[in-house]
Amino acid sequence: MAVRPIIKFPNPLLRAVAEPVELFDRDLHGLAGDLIDTMHAAPGIGITGPHIGLLKRLVVIQLPSAAKPGIYVNPSVIQASTEMIRHAEGSVSMPGVTEDIERHARIRVGYQDLDGNERFEDAEGLLAVCHQHEIDQLDGLFWTHRLTRLKRDRLIKRYGKLMRAS
Repeated sequence: MAVRPIIKFPNPLLRAVAEPVELFDRDLHGLAGDLIDTMHAAPGIGITGPHIGLLKRLVVIQLPSAAKPGIYVNPSVIQASTEMIRHAEGSVSMPGVTEDIERHARIRVGYQDLDGNERFEDAEGLLAVCHQHEIDQLDGLFWTHRLTRLKRDRLIKRYGKLMRAS
């Protein structure tokens, strides 16, 4: 497996809608392995195909408490609680900045595994937040667009200062 370059904000690919995965083959398994390696190297707890410039509906999530990463092909939220939570979010494509985002507290995700089998996962708390964040990314909705315009503008300004300083 390999660590792939992560595209950085404001690359337009981060606003593009990812295509469904239709071919469940060795290449898909390799891509998932590359995403795992890239996420760990970033470091991050979630990554998608679009983060490395591939517009494929593939997500990897690994919370600090998880023994191994979860791999989700063509995921979608199929049920969401009415209860909402706020959690700090960021992106491997915009390192160094975070902001609180409001999301559903509990969700049910439908997805396929690497062999194309249909699966479901119930998630709450941080895992629910991660799923919603990464599925938004697949749908071309970069996380900063969940912020008010004022908060988004301030965050982008902060990120610009970080990038100039590094």
